[in-house]
Amino acid sequence: MRKLAMMLGATMLAGCIPSLDDATPTAPPPPPPRAEERPAPPAMQGDLSPPATDAVSTLPAPRPSWETRPVTPDAREIPASTYVVQPGDSLRRVADRTGSGSEAIARANGLQPPFVIRVGQRLSIPAGRYHLVRSGETGIAIARAYGVEWSRIVDANALEEPYVLRAGQRVIIPGPASGEHTPSLADRAAAFSLDVDDILTGGEPALASNQAPARPAATPKRVLPPTAVVAAPARLRSGFVWPVDGRVVRRFGPGASGERNDGIKIAVPLATPVKAAADGVVAYVGDGIAALGGLVIVKHGDNWTSVYGHASKLLVQRGQSVKRGQTIALSGDTGFADRPEVHFELRRGRTPVDPQSQLPRK
Repeated sequence: MRKLAMMLGATMLAGCIPSLDDATPTAPPPPPPRAEERPAPPAMQGDLSPPATDAVSTLPAPRPSWETRPVTPDAREIPASTYVVQPGDSLRRVADRTGSGSEAIARANGLQPPFVIRVGQRLSIPAGRYHLVRSGETGIAIARAYGVEWSRIVDANALEEPYVLRAGQRVIIPGPASGEHTPSLADRAAAFSLDVDDILTGGEPALASNQAPARPAATPKRVLPPTAVVAAPARLRSGFVWPVDGRVVRRFGPGASGERNDGIKIAVPLATPVKAAADGVVAYVGDGIAALGGLVIVKHGDNWTSVYGHASKLLVQRGQSVKRGQTIALSGDTGFADRPEVHFELRRGRTPVDPQSQLPRK
């Protein structure tokens, strides 16, 4: 890809030039601010003026919840044990007494909803490293704090749709994979990077007691706080339409060099309006995934999600309700794009689906 090749070429050239660090020590320049932290010019949804190439313009909004609510890695190591149920015990109370997770205890003992336990019953308490979830914490922030891939935490805890944690829940933090070198916790946390699956399954803040998900906003003027939980629609109300009218320059699946594309790439002129493929609620707006640049993720119901990348201008807010065919962004060549194009994905749950199998034939 053009930008990636330039970066690699610069790196190779630098490796051939003798270092001058010893002769003229200089402090490294400060990192550029993220697009979400830069002041964005006022923009309304009808403003379709061409933005600057390589920059991602966003509406003024708070940083994502995983940045505003960091997590302290204070998990407790709990040994395997046996617990005898006492009068007045519930599964949650047993979890509080033992330091284990109620879901983990239920799985270890084959308990099914509504998780009824009996006085005198002997429960196996599974060993593990358990993190107590606080209000507002996200799965992404938890994973980053421990330097563990969020997908591994999802699998270790058998988490399911809609993947919203709750305050007071205890989740198992898995250790390094078998045979994996174990760097320091700080190094692992610093190396943590996001992908689309992380945002879909670990991007919502934990619900506090009696907290309900936020109602979708009708316009980008209403900005939800990062602590608000965005609920997906229950049903997909309409079929999908093409987000832009252009030429598909890269198809779904493995490429010639073996890399996998979870969506399709559609070549379009710079600043082409990008449309929502179906009715839904915006789950993410930003540039937190370097390869995709300006990014919008929309949840549609029935576990369907659409993803729009490489945008130069983002015209919606997290938690905003959008209609099929509504402009949500302007195309660009941000991220690792080879040209002005749109990266478009459809996912059913956590599984990418070939978008062309769900879109009208051209």
